[in-house]
Amino acid sequence: MYDIIIIGGGAAGLTAALYARRANKTVLIVEKGSFGGQITFSPLVENFPTRQSMSGVELADALTEQVLSHGADVEIDTVTGIEDMGSFKRVIGESGSYDGLTAIVATGATHRMLGLPREGELVGEGISFCAVCDGAFYKDKNVCVIGGGNSALQEAVLLSELCSKVTVIQNLDFLTGEEKLAEQLRTKDNVDFIFGTTVAGLIGDDSLTGVELKNEKTGELSTLEVDGMFIAIGLVPQNAPFEGVMKLNEYGYADSAEDCLTATPGVFVAGDCRSKTVRQLTTAAADGSVAALAACRFVDALK
Repeated sequence: MYDIIIIGGGAAGLTAALYARRANKTVLIVEKGSFGGQITFSPLVENFPTRQSMSGVELADALTEQVLSHGADVEIDTVTGIEDMGSFKRVIGESGSYDGLTAIVATGATHRMLGLPREGELVGEGISFCAVCDGAFYKDKNVCVIGGGNSALQEAVLLSELCSKVTVIQNLDFLTGEEKLAEQLRTKDNVDFIFGTTVAGLIGDDSLTGVELKNEKTGELSTLEVDGMFIAIGLVPQNAPFEGVMKLNEYGYADSAEDCLTATPGVFVAGDCRSKTVRQLTTAAADGSVAALAACRFVDALK
């Protein structure tokens, strides 16, 4: 029986484990794959306190090593649900079940991909998802943004301040984001729009050098040379297995405020899978500490 079971080994989950172990609580981290979460796809991190620069993998490795050195246990398993057993929580995995007085869901959210061949291989080699994180690498270069919603338009606004050319590619014949953002982009000389078009293929061997475009009405194919592509067609929160113990909003995110509480006492949520406006490493780490301290208080009240 663990004091705290943490589901997910990204920045939020690992930070929660660190805080919980420093509070002398027994901790199990259940992670389905590799530790670090989405940050491992970033080739360079320059906006995390204390380090001038490092790769996402370096950050993930350092945080994992720090947590393990504090004595957290680890299981590699895919969690399929949480059962509220009253006095404790049972975390159900494909390989077994794990019991804890509390559980923290820190499963994160994955970027929705285009589903193209070699797309995963080129992430970090010309394909990015975050202008705040990676925009500086494309200073004075030519990039495209895929999507027409608020996220895509916000990415385009940021990139327009750095890049020589930004092309917004939207599969519909109109933008779906806020008109204020759209109007802001229309006033910029270095921003173009291509409507009714999808990305049909990726060009480049070791890194992205261009995209193949398909006109949705005519089927006509064309190519666009770019140094980078920012995909902004939404995130997919990994919360479906937990809808029985926490309320989800219309987009599938945990409907939890900054206190990281859920509808089930003893179940907490942290990181990108929580409803929030900013999803960055720093906010994931902040959630991890908040959720861990709340879980510690819950455990202390039981003992």
